[in-house]
Amino acid sequence: MGIIEELKWRGAINQQTDEEGLRQLLEEKSVGLYCGIDPTGDSMHIGHLIPFIILKRFQMAGHRPYVVIGGGTGSIGDPSGRNSERELQTMEKVDANAEKLSLQMKKLFKAGQAQSGIHLANNKDWLMPMTLLEFLRDFGKEFSVNVMLSKDVVASRLDTGISFTEFSYQIIQSIDFLHLFKHEDVQLQIGGADQWGNITAGLDLIRRKEGVEAEAYGLTIPLLLKADGTKFGKTAGGAVWLDPQKTTPYEFYQFWFNQDDRDVVKYLKYFTFLTEEEIDRLAEVVQNEPHKRLAQKVLAEEMTRFVHGQEALDEAITISEALFSGNVQQLKADQIEASFKDVPNTNVKKGSYPIIDFLVDEAKVVPSRRQAREDIQNGAIYIKGERITDLDYEVNDKDSYDQRFVLIRRGKRRYFLVHLV
Repeated sequence: MGIIEELKWRGAINQQTDEEGLRQLLEEKSVGLYCGIDPTGDSMHIGHLIPFIILKRFQMAGHRPYVVIGGGTGSIGDPSGRNSERELQTMEKVDANAEKLSLQMKKLFKAGQAQSGIHLANNKDWLMPMTLLEFLRDFGKEFSVNVMLSKDVVASRLDTGISFTEFSYQIIQSIDFLHLFKHEDVQLQIGGADQWGNITAGLDLIRRKEGVEAEAYGLTIPLLLKADGTKFGKTAGGAVWLDPQKTTPYEFYQFWFNQDDRDVVKYLKYFTFLTEEEIDRLAEVVQNEPHKRLAQKVLAEEMTRFVHGQEALDEAITISEALFSGNVQQLKADQIEASFKDVPNTNVKKGSYPIIDFLVDEAKVVPSRRQAREDIQNGAIYIKGERITDLDYEVNDKDSYDQRFVLIRRGKRRYFLVHLV
């Protein structure tokens, strides 16, 4: 199966400028291709992953991927269907974000290893030296305002308004494609569905500058929607980040593990590098034995390993198994902090407390002393994974994780984290 056929099977192609021409080119040679990302933040989230996983698939098929960090374009914004202007950032902030995104890309593509084949570039390097007069003379003359206004990324903003700065974004991104075409033999740009207008603008510029016979292509990936019609990657808790300081590997693992049966096979095709046979086998399990959640488990393992590595995956599984079994006493303080940062929490001064005082007055886990006594006698209170049934029990350092936290469970699944101060 060729790379285009594989992408079609995975449901990962939205539009192509010349499918047959691109297929022939990919069969003839190792092709340079690129995808860009603007450093508007200091980390990618899972929504950003989709085009770069496509880039990785091309890499595995023997082609030459380029990642362009938009240190230039990211400083001015991007009219990609938003109803408002992007907030401009200082160049210092843009540069700092670009450095962090570059590190994430190197990790994803295993840059630095033999035969990694990934090339990183920053469009600031060729855009910043350009003067305003050079921009207008060499590139502005090549673009028709009428055509630019017809592009979806601009047309969708005409009612609400768009600045000249963001209106010019497609010209600047076109310069990126031309630069890579001329200097790096890059012939294919890929991007999300909302980038079609910018990609085709780049192709037009290449043909005006390099001749109508210039071989350059564009490919976009469809917008990924969940079974309920909402956009993939949006959660009640906000974005799911690739930065482990923003979203821990355990939280990352749990995000994938908790996917709907209706979506999991689609995500296996989109995001993992499993074969068609492996995914078909998992699809059968989803159909016949959904309670096993085997497909979700494989998806969570594949994605956590890909983004965070085997060691982080092992820790995420350890935490998950401990929480499922209730054996949280085997976890370390850092694992507790990562796992329970979203549960109700409070601060309590270090010391020794009678269990009822601790539950009612200090941790405020139980609303009344009568209820606390009933919960203890009924075996509904656990501290550090151990059931407490003694009304005279004293809570102190022995119940903590490194004298930092006390973890309380009330009932089957209600956890409370007490920070010792």
